[in-house]
Amino acid sequence: MSTLDTLSEDERFVVRTVRDFVDKEVRPVVRELEHTDTYPEALIEQMKQLGIFGLAVPEEYGGTPVSTPCYVLITEELARGWMSLAGAMGGHTVVAKLLLRFGTQEQKRRYLPRMADGGIRATMALTEPGGGSDLQAMRTVARRDADGYLVNGAKTWITNSRRSQLIALLCKTDPEASPAHQGISILLVEHGPGLTVSRDLPKLGYKGVESCELSFEDHRAPAEALLGGVEGKGFAQMMKGLETGRLQVAARALGVGRAALEDSLAYARERESFGKPIWQHQSIGNYLADMATSLTAARQLTLFAAREADAGRRVDMEAGMAKLFASETAMQIALNAVRVHGGYGYSTEFDVERYFRDAPLMIVGEGTNEIQRNVIASQLVKRGGLDT
Repeated sequence: MSTLDTLSEDERFVVRTVRDFVDKEVRPVVRELEHTDTYPEALIEQMKQLGIFGLAVPEEYGGTPVSTPCYVLITEELARGWMSLAGAMGGHTVVAKLLLRFGTQEQKRRYLPRMADGGIRATMALTEPGGGSDLQAMRTVARRDADGYLVNGAKTWITNSRRSQLIALLCKTDPEASPAHQGISILLVEHGPGLTVSRDLPKLGYKGVESCELSFEDHRAPAEALLGGVEGKGFAQMMKGLETGRLQVAARALGVGRAALEDSLAYARERESFGKPIWQHQSIGNYLADMATSLTAARQLTLFAAREADAGRRVDMEAGMAKLFASETAMQIALNAVRVHGGYGYSTEFDVERYFRDAPLMIVGEGTNEIQRNVIASQLVKRGGLDT
């Protein structure tokens, strides 16, 4: 049975529409855009028109909501064309879900309709220059006064931050709280005085879409910017949001791995050596078999976690497993794709070298795979093993 067969007819249409968009609009231009590190404004505008920025927004706010498995497959299709496009909508979706689950009615009315059509693009700001995965050690502080919050600190590796009008900022509203997570909140921050994009970070891959450092120097945020209107809930809120974020990263890895496999299969059919197509040589055939098998397993694991999420279950372990396995799989498939292509796999005239540069991001992004293993182990102990 095809993976699409598990979706509704409307959802299958959406996935096929995105697939056509990737084949007709993205793949013909991606190499030039990626090599020149050009922001894909025209493609982003087309994504808006397709409703991709409203996938997590209910119809009452103007969105085109889909199931989490459908969202995973749409993300895979985008990443198959260019992983940067999937990244451009990843944080946006997480912020939309945070608003839906935790936001006040006024916050939902203010942001969700404009997020649905891409009029407002959103991202989240968690990582700090000296903190990495240790979010509870953050130094960004928002102090409450009569006029709202005064924010000071810095964030780094913030995707799309130049072009995102809304930033879900994880910060400390009570720096003295013990344990530390009880003093962490999320502020819905908009660009203005005291908030600057201090620099764009140079990257191995993930080109086109910027990753930036943000500096907050007495940036003023109104009291109404506090997500949900209650302080001290931000850490738990963001951990719930990261379940979606990690599924999205897993889906990006599926897309990169699938592109690398498809390119390798096409090349192995056409390229001949010693009088026959190279796929008929056992070493190359073995690479292709292993790539297809591991990719299929990664997709099933990711879709399982997606279905569990839609069933209302906690999926921090399942999403962590999906992100861990899919990202490691994508990296191995990308490496094997270089091997299948031989010298051409090292050439910028082929897309394989881009897959090899993009794949590592999913290993270290949205919580490193070392952190994922910690989460999985902790949940295994807490749950008393795997549910069967």
